[in-house]
This record gives sequence, C-alpha cells and structure tokens, in this order.
Amino acid sequence: MKSRFLIISIFFLAVSTFAQSPAKVLKQAEKALGGTKALTQITSWRKSGTITRVEDGLTGKVVLQTSRPNLYNLSIDINGFEIETGFNGKSGWMRDSRNGLRTLTGDASTDFQAEAAFQNSLWLNAKKDKTKIVASGKADVAGKATEVLTLSTAKGSTVKLFVDPQTGLPVREEFESGDSKRAFEFSDYRPVQGVKQPYRVRIELDGNRYDAIFDDIRANQSIARSEFDFPVLSNEPLPDIPTLLKELQANEDKVEDLLDTYSYIQKRIRRDIGKDGVLRETSSETFQLSFYKGYRISRMIEKNGKPLSVKEQEDQDKDAAKRVEEIEKKIAKNEKESDEDRRVSIAEVLRASKLLNPRRERFRGRDVIVFDFEPNPSFDFKNAKSMLKFFGKVAGAMWIDEKDKQVARIEAFLFENYNIGGGMIAKLKKGASFTLDQERINDEIWLPSTADINLSVRVLLVKGIDLNAVIRSYDYRKFTTEVKDAKVNPTDRP
Repeated sequence: MKSRFLIISIFFLAVSTFAQSPAKVLKQAEKALGGTKALTQITSWRKSGTITRVEDGLTGKVVLQTSRPNLYNLSIDINGFEIETGFNGKSGWMRDSRNGLRTLTGDASTDFQAEAAFQNSLWLNAKKDKTKIVASGKADVAGKATEVLTLSTAKGSTVKLFVDPQTGLPVREEFESGDSKRAFEFSDYRPVQGVKQPYRVRIELDGNRYDAIFDDIRANQSIARSEFDFPVLSNEPLPDIPTLLKELQANEDKVEDLLDTYSYIQKRIRRDIGKDGVLRETSSETFQLSFYKGYRISRMIEKNGKPLSVKEQEDQDKDAAKRVEEIEKKIAKNEKESDEDRRVSIAEVLRASKLLNPRRERFRGRDVIVFDFEPNPSFDFKNAKSMLKFFGKVAGAMWIDEKDKQVARIEAFLFENYNIGGGMIAKLKKGASFTLDQERINDEIWLPSTADINLSVRVLLVKGIDLNAVIRSYDYRKFTTEVKDAKVNPTDRP
C-alpha cells in the first residue's frame, strides 16, 4: 500500500509540476533570472565570444548586441565566412558571404521584428503589445523535460519558449523566420549585473548548428546606433541620390494621374488571433473601385466570399451613382476637395519623408534602391492635410525600382501615438504597422497589390479596437467611363 501511495504521490507531483499556467511559468522564470525589477533595468546587452560550427568544427567569433526598445544585431565570422542579421528600428536585414546583403520583407521582416523585440524585453511587454501566451505542452531539451509556451504577437509572429520547471530558467527559444526557424539553446547561467545570463548557447540558423561560448557579457553599455545599421559594403556604386529622388517624385505624381485611368478589384480581409494564439481570417468584403476625376468610387460586390443579393447590389450601384452626382456638383461649384475626399499619394509621402541608408538590392528580379525613411524635419506637418500628418509619426523602409523610378514596396510603423481630433475622436497607438506591396502593370506603372495592416485604436476615449487586415488589389483594367451609368455584371466579379 505504501509503495502504491508513493507512486500515486509522485504521479500527482509530476502532473502539478507540468500543469502550471503560462503566467505562473513566466513569473517563475522572471524570479529565476533575477527578478522583474532587475530585468526591466537592463537597457542593453553586448555579448562576445567564440563560436564553432558543429558540422565541420571550424571556429570563429560571435557578437550579439541588443538595445531597447528593439535594436538587435547578431554577427558570426567563421574562418572568413560571415553571417550577420540586424534590426535598426526601421527595417531588418541579413547578409552572408554567399548571398550578400538583403533587406528582409514580408513574413521574414515581421518575424524578425518580433525576435528583436523579444531579445530586448523578453515577455515583459506582452500585455501592452497584445501578445497572446498559451501553454503548448512539454518537450525534451538536452535531456531535460520542459514547459513549452507559445507567444503569438498581434502581427501573427510566434515565439516558442522552453522553460525548465526545476530551475525556472529558459533553456530554449525558437523564432519563426519566414519559412525557416532560428533557435537558441541555453546553458551555463551566471549572474551579470543582477540578471542571470547563459554563457553557452547552441544556435541553429538555416539548418546549421553552432556552439557559442561567450566570455564577455556586459549590460547597460552605450552601443552606437550605427552598430545596428546596414553594413557599408564595397559594391556597384549607387546612382546620384538627389537626382533619383527628384525623378522618383516626378514619376509618382504622374502615377497618380495614370491611376485615374484604371479600375480594379479590392478584397479586404479581417483577421483575428484566437485563444490558441493562431491568426485566422474572420471575414471579408470585396469591392469594385475606380477613380472619377480624382475621386474614388467604391462599390461592394461580395461579402465573405459570396456575391451580394440582387437588392443589395442595386443599392450599391445607386450609392455609386449618387457619389458621381455629388462629385459633379462639387466640380460645377469649383469646390476644393477636402482632406477626407483626397487620397494621400506616395509622392506626398516622399516629400514628407527623409530617406536614409541607401543600398542596392535585388527585389523580385528587379534592381532596386532601398532606403530607410523617417519624418522630414523641414516638412510643414502642422499645416498639412490631416491624413498626411499621420506620416509625421511614421518610419520604415522603402524599395524603389531603379529603372522605373517608382516605389515597389513600403514597410512602416507608428513610432508614437497619433491623435485624431486632438485625441477626442480616436487615438492610434504606438506600434501600429502597415506594409504596401506594389506590382508592375502593363510595363508602365506600379500599383498596389497587397496591404497588410495591424493597428490598435482607441475610439472616442472609450474602447480599444484592434484591426488586423489584409487588403488585396488585383484585376487592374484601363477604362474610360461615366461611373453613374455603370452597373456590376458577372464579368466584373473576381
């Protein structure tokens, strides 16, 4: 009986050990690392040491640097073969001796931003950043049974954290990196300025494994921001930048006029992160868009993948016709269009931006010049139209087709809160992000293909609304039309 009781007791003890809530596991980890207060007082890390590639035993040097809120750099040099990644606060980049330097885009960019933020602040900002944390079972790491937690960011990136329930210390981290994974496995923890740090780390990158031994770890050191910027490499010389920007702005002004000769289909997809931390599509609306004398005409033609009813479509057509009549009246009265009526053009965004860190890259088979951008301090944002004022608090990266001298892609984020109506109407929260991809149409113009939007907004000082959406634009067609007489027919549907 005693032996049976002992076995049962051990069983329930083991179950209780692995049945802790994610919050309790993280609290235990914070305590094991040195305490929440000590962790929040660390603003930067610089770690350097030696590294060995497991496959062939070749050795070299490794440096890992972080600086809050999200600056990050990992540099490896093994026998002259270099691998380096970094996030400079505006864009993520990667380079190696085989493939050269490239700016990260799409999921790889979003995932790397999540990795950079985690490397700086761990999970301490999860609630503020609306990151969901769920238990993901158990896993064996280097012979140790661990608790597995999955952190899912509002943008759909995931971080897996493996915690030793006996010591409370993290023993492994896994990060998505587009279609691949990056992992860090920790051992030999020692205190540094009140916070425990692993002096031995197994690193997994692109299918290769490396063993790093850090012999110098320093906290709260002043690290130059240039340490996180794109490396300056000897390469084909860049074009004359002032001339390029002048031609780019002139072209983008022409693009706005050319856009008025196109109609297209736009599908707006809403997404949400479920309780399991997975980002899923929840609803969609599809519209037919055209421009009429500089004004946008929009008619819904589908909802959640199904065509509207005959009555619903008739109502949409009537609204479009009414919109055209309103435009004609404004033109007849020579009324100026309001900020709400006019779209913000890429040309206007360019004039309001300061472009930095130019570099030459290949993007979708085209030669492009990539810039980081931030608000232009000499631009008059105070007297700009309301939508353009938004770009006074936006930074990011921009891809410019060198031959066409048009923008191919923009990735941007809000680095400060943005108030609408002085904050009384709405408040966009810091961290909101959006990506705009364009495609080349008819060998003459780059037009929007995909926009990825992620923002949190407080409306009328009452309730927070999280918007996570993808907008796909396609089926561009040149047209000349009086929209008020046009009706949707089956051939207009996507």
